[in-house]
Amino acid sequence: MKANNAKKIIALLKKEYPEAKSALNFSNPFQLLIATILSAQCTDERVNIITKDIFAKYKTPADFDKVKVEELEKNIFSAGFYKQKAKNIKLCCNKIVNDYDGKMTKDFDLLTELPGVGRKTASVVMGNGYGVPAIAVDTHVKRLSNLLGLTESDNPDKIELDLKDALPPEDWVISSHLLATHGRKVCNAKKPKCDICVLSKLCPSVNYKL
Repeated sequence: MKANNAKKIIALLKKEYPEAKSALNFSNPFQLLIATILSAQCTDERVNIITKDIFAKYKTPADFDKVKVEELEKNIFSAGFYKQKAKNIKLCCNKIVNDYDGKMTKDFDLLTELPGVGRKTASVVMGNGYGVPAIAVDTHVKRLSNLLGLTESDNPDKIELDLKDALPPEDWVISSHLLATHGRKVCNAKKPKCDICVLSKLCPSVNYKL
């Protein structure tokens, strides 16, 4: 039942948002990794402004590894939590330089071993950077998956597994973008627009009370 509903939900969202994709600007998987680290509790629009400047200055993991942390902090200040993000980026790039010969890895488990990189970030890189089926569970995906009855868990790792069980691999990457887009545009956390939602007939939480 969940798998059947999940497929119907994604099919409807594909029609509703045919242009859904990552909102982060990047030219390669490494840039996507840095952008995703910066995006924690920060808007994608702000991240794109920041990365436009820093990617012009720092091209490779070695470049980020060499830059002084204080300089990097100034460059990413507007992303919020800039000290922790700068620290993670520096440690992450140092590990890539020293352990992976300065090259990005396509191994999911190795990605999650990088400082500041959890399953969500690794999934973003694998799915959008390398085209490998993966589901990134952000706050929108977590919330909508529960509202739509696709999971009964608050644990992102369990939600990821539930969605993977319910959807074919070819829909894994796009499902994250579709749910996130729908969460921003219609199923708003503070004021959901159930009256115009294309999923209203499939949603067990339609007109739910906040």
